[in-house]
Amino acid sequence: MRARLMVRLIVITLIAIAVSVVWISNLLLTERFTENTRNRAELRVALYSNAITSELKRMQVLPLLLSRDPVLISALNSDDFTATSQRLISFREEIGAASILLLDEVGRVVGGSDRNQLGTNLRSAPFFVDALRANDTVFNSITDIEGAQRFTYARRVESERQGIGVIVVEVDLRQFEQRWRTSSDAVMITNSEGQIVIATDPRWRGRTPEEALQARAPASALRRAFEATNEFWEFGAPDAYLGGEAVMRVDGRIQFRGWRLSLFSSYASVRERVNGVLALEIMVFAMLLALAFYVLSRRAISQAGFFQRESQDLRALNEQLSREIAERKKVEANLQVAEQSLAQSQKLAALGEMSAAVSHELNQPLAAMKTYLAGAKLLLQRKRPDEAQSSFQRIDDLIERMGAITKQLKSYARKGGDEFSEIDLREVVSGSLSMMEPQLKRGDIRVVTNLPETPVLVLGDRIRLEQVVINLFRNALDATKGEKNPQVDILLTEGETATLTMRDNGDGIENLDELFEPFYTTKQPGEGVGLGLAISSGIINDLGGRLMARNGQNGGAVFEVQLPLLKDEKQKVEAAE
Repeated sequence: MRARLMVRLIVITLIAIAVSVVWISNLLLTERFTENTRNRAELRVALYSNAITSELKRMQVLPLLLSRDPVLISALNSDDFTATSQRLISFREEIGAASILLLDEVGRVVGGSDRNQLGTNLRSAPFFVDALRANDTVFNSITDIEGAQRFTYARRVESERQGIGVIVVEVDLRQFEQRWRTSSDAVMITNSEGQIVIATDPRWRGRTPEEALQARAPASALRRAFEATNEFWEFGAPDAYLGGEAVMRVDGRIQFRGWRLSLFSSYASVRERVNGVLALEIMVFAMLLALAFYVLSRRAISQAGFFQRESQDLRALNEQLSREIAERKKVEANLQVAEQSLAQSQKLAALGEMSAAVSHELNQPLAAMKTYLAGAKLLLQRKRPDEAQSSFQRIDDLIERMGAITKQLKSYARKGGDEFSEIDLREVVSGSLSMMEPQLKRGDIRVVTNLPETPVLVLGDRIRLEQVVINLFRNALDATKGEKNPQVDILLTEGETATLTMRDNGDGIENLDELFEPFYTTKQPGEGVGLGLAISSGIINDLGGRLMARNGQNGGAVFEVQLPLLKDEKQKVEAAE
């Protein structure tokens, strides 16, 4: 009995919550979406009004310009109108007017964009009479045979202050009816007399707004009453009914002769959006109700088999504990063997890493020595021993450097430190570039260096710093091999730290996280072993600095070496003393 009462209480509570949420959501969403629809309608009214005003003002200037056209004035004076119509046709196509007519002083059409009207006598037309009487451009609206409104601007054409004709420009406002005609909106424009002159529904022209809105589709009185009552409860009292459907009406003023624009928007979009949200809410509550029934039904079934499952679980747990105890003993027995194997593997890995490091760091001096030996041999053959002596001197320097490299690699392996001295980073950069000179001569690469005029002093080892610069520079050369215009920029600055920046225009770095890991490389097999950056990072860390990498904003890789300035190191030593 208690379970049944609980089920009924849960169901009733869910249904009550669902009805309340749907009812409140319907009210709030209807109000919100109706306000959004009204705001959009007001925005469209402003845009439509500005479009009409802009078109009328643009066309108002045209008769003044055409009345001063010397070609048209000459044609009226000479009665030679052979080229007049073609000229007016070109004007109409250029400005987008409905038509342009040229009338002589007796009202006869002597030129026009519509050649069918040539020779027609329009001396009784209002625009002709008003234009002859006025000294300015006059506006007229004419109702044609089909009941449509035609709007014209007319102005008198003068020669020696005498009226010799009239130029008439018809404004094409019918284009806006086609643009504004949609399935859910309707637009009408009324003049100062309250008569509709432009409308998206052609049946409205010539009527008043009240007469146009009364033209409703025939329906039963019961249906109309039901629709009106339903729409009243949903949206309040509708502004108007259009074709038997309640619509929202938004009026706006056009800055022209007291014209007004009225926009009628349907509530259908509001109802659709509200119904979409309500459908989602109802679906969620239906799923919750179904879930509640499922949980309650499953609860009864689970209670029936609870004890049986509990006993089975206990037996399975005992068996699992027995297996785990046996496996744990087996693992403990093999643990000592695994530890011994791991220690031996670490020793072999360290030996391999140091061997690869020696090979990697000695390749650069060996390549340079090979180049200098070839140059010295060529110089001796050409009997230039002095220059050959210079090459031998460089080879000797490289041999000393190879010895220093092996010494520094041992230091890197045992993480020890040697005695450091005062070093100018400008000399380190210049020496490194001199070391890479043979490779630069073989390639077409542009190297841009920007070094300060004053020394940038740090505390360190010149050989190790040159080793870092050469590693970074070689990586930059490899990264720009496929570029059309390869370039490497080297910038040395002095601020809070001494900063050496090396930038290339290659493809950039794909994996920044593993970049400084030993044996990580993106080069082809045989071109590198991936120890250059790892060694360089270790050297900079030993000197108290940082080696960082990133991708440039315009592409390419950027490496940045930051080292403490010598004056900062001296201050630390003095403070410690």
